[in-house]
Amino acid sequence: MPHSRPRQFDLIAFDWDGTLFDSTAIITRCIQRAVVDVGGQEPSREAASYVIGMSLLPALAHAAPDVPTDKYPALGERYRHHYLQHQNDISLFEGVLDLLEALKARHHWLTVATGKSRQGLNEALQAVELRGVFDGSRTADETAGKPNPLMLNELMREFGAEPERTLMIGDTTHDLQMALNAGCTSVGVSYGAHEPAAFHALNPRHVAHSVRELHDWLLQHA
Repeated sequence: MPHSRPRQFDLIAFDWDGTLFDSTAIITRCIQRAVVDVGGQEPSREAASYVIGMSLLPALAHAAPDVPTDKYPALGERYRHHYLQHQNDISLFEGVLDLLEALKARHHWLTVATGKSRQGLNEALQAVELRGVFDGSRTADETAGKPNPLMLNELMREFGAEPERTLMIGDTTHDLQMALNAGCTSVGVSYGAHEPAAFHALNPRHVAHSVRELHDWLLQHA
């Protein structure tokens, strides 16, 4: 029951790429290569990394404004091609498993709210060390892309969690804006896709600069 859950937050929702998974650099490069493959001008690293966390096709369209819409399907296919070449090079940030296990021991509901596809997230969750860690998840292709709050709204409804007892953790302004739109608290991490200077206007409770710092803050304040 929610009243028996610990501390300030019953439900903790994590973004995936750049928050738990050390994938920002590879995703950025895959976006750049995909745009070039379909004849667009290669986006800058900043432009490519900005769209991480958004739904795939809107993200690619934002990163490649010179690519015509009839090439979007090919753009998505080329991104997936490059990503599949490197997905086995990506791993959890060091310390993430310890963090998740510590939160699990305190009986928070642990969930994922990600711009990844359901297929992509399911493949990532097949890792032995992650089986049974998360209580629920939502992806952009089955709900709506960030910063639309639908992912968080559905997770809160599933677990009977109130917005004021729900915490969203992410590495982008899209994550923090989604939390605001859902009426939830957020925490930003500065080691992912977006520069933390952009976070402050979105009122995160805290900005962590490492997984260790995030771990310590959550055990004290969540």
